[in-house]
Amino acid sequence: METHVKVVAILYLVFSALGVLGALVVLLIFGGAATIVGSTAADEPGARVAIPILGAIGGFVAVMILIFCVPGLLAGWGLLQYQEWARILAIVLSVLNLLAFPLGTALGVYGLWTLLNQQTIPLFRRGSS
Repeated sequence: METHVKVVAILYLVFSALGVLGALVVLLIFGGAATIVGSTAADEPGARVAIPILGAIGGFVAVMILIFCVPGLLAGWGLLQYQEWARILAIVLSVLNLLAFPLGTALGVYGLWTLLNQQTIPLFRRGSS
């Protein structure tokens, strides 16, 4: 079961890292849009109003994505070190991932199967890899 725990940990790290990358892409897109709108601000009076709105929307979306990704990064890191708190966090995240069809559902089912298995629990009690 050690291999399965490591696979779940790596999957959480990879999916969460992709989410962080997505947050950066959102910032780039909205920042670029604000720059384009800003270049026309001299010609259009309404453009000056749109620049902070674009920045606020992009910042909000990026922060929301990061809020959902950070727990996955923590869970993946903790699972690699066989921390009990990480097992509990990953179980909660796996339950929540069941709603994210299809990849999240697959990760959720695999995570629950791995982390709730009776052979897995002793790995976290000894706390070593």
